[in-house]
Amino acid sequence: MASQPLFSTLPPTIEWRDGDLLLLDQTRLPHEIVVENIADVKAVWRAIRELRVRGAPAIGVAAAYGLCIAMRDSTTLPVALYRAELERHANWLEAARPTAVNLSWGVRRMLRHARDIDAKDSATLHAALVEEAKRIHDEDRALCEGIGEHGMPLIREGIGVLTHCNAGALATTGIGTATAPIYAARRAGLAFKVYADETRPLLQGARLTAFELQQAGVDVTLIMDSAAASIMSQGLVDLVIVGTDRVAANGDFANKIGTLGLAIAANHYGIPFYVACPSSTLDLQTASGSRIEIEERDAEEITHLAGRRIAPDAMQARNPAFDVTPHALVSGFITERGIVRAPFERSLRTLFDAEGTAA
Repeated sequence: MASQPLFSTLPPTIEWRDGDLLLLDQTRLPHEIVVENIADVKAVWRAIRELRVRGAPAIGVAAAYGLCIAMRDSTTLPVALYRAELERHANWLEAARPTAVNLSWGVRRMLRHARDIDAKDSATLHAALVEEAKRIHDEDRALCEGIGEHGMPLIREGIGVLTHCNAGALATTGIGTATAPIYAARRAGLAFKVYADETRPLLQGARLTAFELQQAGVDVTLIMDSAAASIMSQGLVDLVIVGTDRVAANGDFANKIGTLGLAIAANHYGIPFYVACPSSTLDLQTASGSRIEIEERDAEEITHLAGRRIAPDAMQARNPAFDVTPHALVSGFITERGIVRAPFERSLRTLFDAEGTAA
């Protein structure tokens, strides 16, 4: 399977070019295509926090490169001071978004690599860190391809597939997670239909998923989040595939708010519900979904639309960015090593080691 999706109109989500970090600003899509040259680690933190780069896998890659940006002017420091400064930046960068495990996974992997390298000077250590970030980037593309390969058999000629938020190419540096089987099936010549939830309040499904699938020539229809159950009731949906930001050891998982409702509706109508999950998004150190920290975002995201207030003045609001779906509602996890089925606590640990990475 090719490493790029079927469209060629978009620049890469993330690019490392001769020491410069380039990010596609996803807040401007689909109407503007703007690539930012990220100057410093503060700009990386803001890009992650403000969703200019988003999607758990892409955040992990951006964070790894972000540490390279943070440390590029510190190569004259003694090695011990370089490592200490690196850890300070890592701790700060990790706090940008708490739910997506790839963020902490990426920065912790970079820290482990820095500790493991027997470097006599900081310049050598820095060069090794840049190479490690590039490996993380390459691995992300490979993980997406593996998910596409193992998930494609779930998609049959003529079926309807529903997805939520954006777990596509724009959320990764490859062909996406939830969209990887879709792109693989499209390349294989299968004809099928995709329903994309709009995904309130920031409309990632409307702005990003519907856009990239349309660009790729996939038959996609945009629906309101609240229409999903009705569409299911009409027999139009045969399969649900969503992404995830963190999977706990027992198979509970966190994903964009609204996923739990989809899982409940799919269970009611007997529709298979699959989660596309690269190993970098597994958190086998967290026992269950009740232990996953859920990011609460600014109330203005739901009290305002396109900068204009739509709710009454002084209205209280809750804006959790994610919800947790219990493992009992999951048909299986599509990973780069195969589809994992219940009992998840045993099967996930069988396929992956205790660190949450491929065994």
